Amino acid sequence: MTDKPNHLPERLALLADLNAAQYLTEGLLTGKEDVPGIALNKITDPLPYAVESRAELEPVRDLVDDAMHGFRDGKPTAADAWLAPRLHATLRLSRREAADRGFWNYMALGVAPDYVVWRHLSEPKKDGELPKIAATRFRGPSYTQAFARLWWAAELFRNGSDYAPVATVCTHQDMLNTALRLDVIDHRPTAQAMVRLIERGTVRTGREINALAAAINASAATLMYDVVAPDAERDGRPLRAWIEAAESAPAVPRRALPEGPDEERVPERSVCALVDHFAELFADAPVRGKPTPDEGTVDQT
Repeated sequence: MTDKPNHLPERLALLADLNAAQYLTEGLLTGKEDVPGIALNKITDPLPYAVESRAELEPVRDLVDDAMHGFRDGKPTAADAWLAPRLHATLRLSRREAADRGFWNYMALGVAPDYVVWRHLSEPKKDGELPKIAATRFRGPSYTQAFARLWWAAELFRNGSDYAPVATVCTHQDMLNTALRLDVIDHRPTAQAMVRLIERGTVRTGREINALAAAINASAATLMYDVVAPDAERDGRPLRAWIEAAESAPAVPRRALPEGPDEERVPERSVCALVDHFAELFADAPVRGKPTPDEGTVDQT
């Protein structure tokens, strides 16, 4: 399996899609080969904020090491809920910065390819085919790429500075695999209402989460959620202050959840309104493998 990269540089960097593609070899995707780090770092570009402390590579690498060590005896999927909020709080990115795929390419190939292998290598096949990692875990869209998906889950599901909803979301792989793809999740009351239904036990299984997400997405075509459940007006100052505070911030806590930017929480009234609406949608939503009321009725004629 891929080992921890040697000779890591001091700073994070950007790795263009085209340059990243040449390192997605069969050996890497089967976990048999390492990424040639020295060659890779010759073709990277510096971050626009390369002189800032948040561009330091070591804190991110330490965090990844702790994730792999802490969950070494269980399923790697369990690490998502631990790592997502701490990755977000360590990197302190703006959304514009996080939208640069080159950053995540470098995270996966330059900083922690061993984590991507550990977390995403498939189970052994019965037909003898080698376990493999999807190339999109190294270089892919934000809802698939190994590190981008965790950062965006934390960004979209945190409630102001509170990362507790993120931990809830990341314990359910179908929230990451399905809900994270929906544009409507950018509406904070919608995101928090989904979390609330999971916390209440209204939605429990992966199939139920997928059914709920499909129903919410379909309903958004006719019902404007931002009108019936308005969000608080966003103020960019707390985020800017939080990013600037990275210069003196300590390492994120490993046991307790970190704190995000001191933004206003989602209005509770809006969350409650959507919880009720989504619960009604879910009651009528088809869940794969679950019989419909008609199918569960015995014909007595």
